[in-house]
Parts: sequence; structure tokens; C-alpha cells
Amino acid sequence: QVQLVESGGGLVQAGGSLRLSCAASGRTFSSAAMGWFRQAPGKEQEFVTAISGGYTQYTDSVKGRFTISRDNAKNTMYLDMSSLKPEDTAVYYCAARVSGSTIYTDRAKYSYWGQGTQVTVSS
Repeated sequence: QVQLVESGGGLVQAGGSLRLSCAASGRTFSSAAMGWFRQAPGKEQEFVTAISGGYTQYTDSVKGRFTISRDNAKNTMYLDMSSLKPEDTAVYYCAARVSGSTIYTDRAKYSYWGQGTQVTVSS
């Protein structure tokens, strides 16, 4: 059974930092694209960032503040978030494609999802 488990969310003041982790089990994702999405209250889920091999892609609002990485040996993906803003408040979900290294911003391209972790940024 494939599972993605996020951790690291919490409450932080504006300007602060957090690191989210996404631990995968049941299979390896070293050759598949993985990413982070988020959903703020009352809003649709949106693409944040994704990684595949040496390639990364970010949504404009987090460029320069968020960094995605992965440790294939640990089958774990990370999201380092800094200079956090109140508008970053959301439930953050990690996602993985079944196969394929192409990065997509469309959530429908990702078949595996974590349960989400809450990130709250206070002003």
C-alpha cells in the first residue's frame, strides 16, 4: 500500500520559517515527479511546487521563498518555507505521480496524495 505522510506544519509568525516533510512508503518515487499543493480556507487547491530529477518548478507567489528538495535514499520530499506570509496559510498536501518525470501543475496528473498538514502564518 502506497502512502504519503506529511509532517512539519504548525503555527508561525509572519517572516518565519517552516520545513515540511513528505515521507513515502510502499514504493519508491525516485524517477517520478512529486510536488506540493495547498488549499486555503474557501479557496481551491493550488499548485505550489514540484520536483523531478534536477528540475523544479514554483508558482510565482513562492519563488525565492520556498525550496523543494528530495532525498531519494530516504524516499522523502521536503519543502523549506521562509519569509512566510499570512497568505501562505493553508493545508499543504504532498503528491506524487504514478510514473513519469514530467512536472505538471494540474493536480489531476498526480495519483498519490498525503493527508495534508496545516500551516498557519500569523500577522
